Amino acid sequence: MARSSTPILKRLIQSSFNPVNVRLTPRIEPIRFVTYMPRPGDGAPRAVTLIPGDGIGPLVTGAVEQVMEVMHAPVYFERYEIHGDMKKVPQEVIDSIKKNKVCLKGGLITPVGGGVSSLNVQLRKELDLYASLVHCCNLPGLPTRHENVDIVVIRENTEGEYSGLEHEVVPGVVESLKVITKFCSERIAQYAFEYAYLNNRKKVTAVHKANIMKLADGLFLESCREVATNYPGIKYNEIIVDNCCMQLVSKPEQFDVMVTPNLYGNLVANTAAGIAGGTGVMPGGNVGADHAVFEQGASAGNVGNMKVLEQKKANPVALLLSSAMMLRHLQFPSFADRLETAVKRVISEGKYRTKDLGGSSSTQEVVDAVIAALE
Repeated sequence: MARSSTPILKRLIQSSFNPVNVRLTPRIEPIRFVTYMPRPGDGAPRAVTLIPGDGIGPLVTGAVEQVMEVMHAPVYFERYEIHGDMKKVPQEVIDSIKKNKVCLKGGLITPVGGGVSSLNVQLRKELDLYASLVHCCNLPGLPTRHENVDIVVIRENTEGEYSGLEHEVVPGVVESLKVITKFCSERIAQYAFEYAYLNNRKKVTAVHKANIMKLADGLFLESCREVATNYPGIKYNEIIVDNCCMQLVSKPEQFDVMVTPNLYGNLVANTAAGIAGGTGVMPGGNVGADHAVFEQGASAGNVGNMKVLEQKKANPVALLLSSAMMLRHLQFPSFADRLETAVKRVISEGKYRTKDLGGSSSTQEVVDAVIAALE
């Protein structure tokens, strides 16, 4: 490197003694700051696996398809019909997600009690979607009991009570195992702190029950504390899960990013969603090292609501906002911003809202309003 730079240095030294150069005014080139560096290949249409799901799922995923088509978003869908009463996720669906890396999914009904195991859990385990992210925040124009709510719940997605390790010891006695590992605890803590750092968040709160489950939740806390030392600019604190629920409903604005084991995260995310405006408007996704599945953030309690389905009045907002998250994940931020802005404008104006938001609009009426806002 020194040899190649020597001739350049000589020319610079010689030119510095040239009296002609003394009279020249240096030319200042305008600087354009780059706010987004596209990855090689960005702009090419991306295949996305689409699972409409059960109940209202086809209705809200159909809404997303309409909006994407109007936007000319650089994505196209590979549709697969699977339902919650199937024994397992078909292999061709798994193969499609592994190939495309990204999936958009409607709700899948999980049988309560006996019967088949949850296909949602199967997907998370098969694809190692270890992080569930739900963004619970107030939307402009949507009245709620609390203001300034902006909470991101990051939940460990592959172990804990959802490990599915249950058996009947003797008739009338069932044993269910809660599995917590250092590897998975460190991984989810790392994800939470990295998310907070990249998104300019100020605090990460670990939710636990280590006062009772001293070994399992104790290991989770130990892992969070170790990871926290690598992020001195982010405040870290801990809260017991029962106190957390009470604090959420009384003073939710105190929370920023929350990291939780599996079961607690499900409860906390749904509570936070209810506080911030309802599950019908909260986006979310399940992310792993290689794959991501985007869906309604909090539990889709109305997936099997036949009345909502018959009237075609399911709320498409949550899945539309989840689709914006998906577009951002695919490195299409301008499309994501455009979709997000249009949805929030419709909510803010208040003319077209489904019943869960205090209105009477149908799914299609909300979709038409979003399309009009896009144009």
